[in-house]
Amino acid sequence: MGNNEEEIFNQIRQVTLGRYEPNWESIDSRPLPAWFDESKVGILIHWGVFSVPSILSEWFWYQWETKTPLLVDFMKNNYRQDWTYPDFANQLTAEFFDAEEWASLLNISGAKYVVMVGKHHEGFTMWPSNYSWNWNAMDAKTMPELYELVNKYKPDIVWSDGSHAADDWYWNATTFLSWLYNDSPVKDTVVVNDRWGINVNCIHGGFLNCGDRFNPKVLQKRKWENVMTLDKYSAGYRRNAKLEDYFTMIELLTEVAQTVSCGGNILINIGITKEGTVVPIYQDILTKLGKWLTVNGEGIYSSKPWTTQNDTISNYVWYTSKVINNQPFVYAIMLEWPKNNTLILGAPKTSSTTVVSMLGYTGGNFSWKPNPAGGIQIMLPSMNVNEIPCNDVWVIKMQGVD
Repeated sequence: MGNNEEEIFNQIRQVTLGRYEPNWESIDSRPLPAWFDESKVGILIHWGVFSVPSILSEWFWYQWETKTPLLVDFMKNNYRQDWTYPDFANQLTAEFFDAEEWASLLNISGAKYVVMVGKHHEGFTMWPSNYSWNWNAMDAKTMPELYELVNKYKPDIVWSDGSHAADDWYWNATTFLSWLYNDSPVKDTVVVNDRWGINVNCIHGGFLNCGDRFNPKVLQKRKWENVMTLDKYSAGYRRNAKLEDYFTMIELLTEVAQTVSCGGNILINIGITKEGTVVPIYQDILTKLGKWLTVNGEGIYSSKPWTTQNDTISNYVWYTSKVINNQPFVYAIMLEWPKNNTLILGAPKTSSTTVVSMLGYTGGNFSWKPNPAGGIQIMLPSMNVNEIPCNDVWVIKMQGVD
């Protein structure tokens, strides 16, 4: 081999070595773009043909076909006998859809990223696809649509689902992901989850979802995401939902605290009406979440897990940590207000430089003393209604603790 040929060979080899191969060992070696871990909070939006009947769940078609009694009676009492599920599509009218209103609400919520269901298991695409114009992608499967989505809309996240249906080889998952990481227009910024086949779920991918509502409450070895629904029984909007079916703010903030403390992101789902609107209960929850994050986001966004996740004495406290201007801080997220205004924590080790405060409280630092059995006792001052930063869940900020 001549010098020129050898030089060309080495250049080709270097390019090849710098590319991700269509196998999981290579794909999993790609570093996760930092923006995802820093974001912590995202919103998932379910909108599709299932939003038209909007009863029971987004799995309406399957549940109807499998003779779920509620849906059999619903269809018998409200629709003609020859009605089919595709007939609902013409009623997905979206006449009140307002992208600016959606964007405003999502911004107010404090979420740093949004995942939109582009195609649910029913197979209906929510964009003008060149591959699913006739609502039939049985032969082509879903890959042509994924390439189309990435090239046309350049998403920061490709969030796959339906991995329970087949193994990764059936979907040609690794071929798509190697293209996504090597040659796609979002190759440097995109992140993906783990639902690329029943045999790789919770094992491979950029970050792990494992199952829906996955909240292990312990630190994980890999980056993960808790995808949960504000309606406890459905991801799609339900007209027959009751108030008690929705997460309360304390329940939601508990999920946020536990998830972020253990190194996860939280992806909070809402369902959209067939008219394209966000119903008031979702608006209310997201607005309250945003107000809480405005006060307490310092302890959430860009935080890292601390040495302890759940306190050893006060089990209603979860920890995060962050370095600001080369100074390490520990954040104790209180899911309850302590009795007698005294918070006893077992995990932090105090020092002569320990300083304690509360995010959003402007009345100064808090008094503290070492706890005789180890840890710290923090004396919370009496606060009137105008001084307390939040109605639910408070964040203690500590400096000079180990």
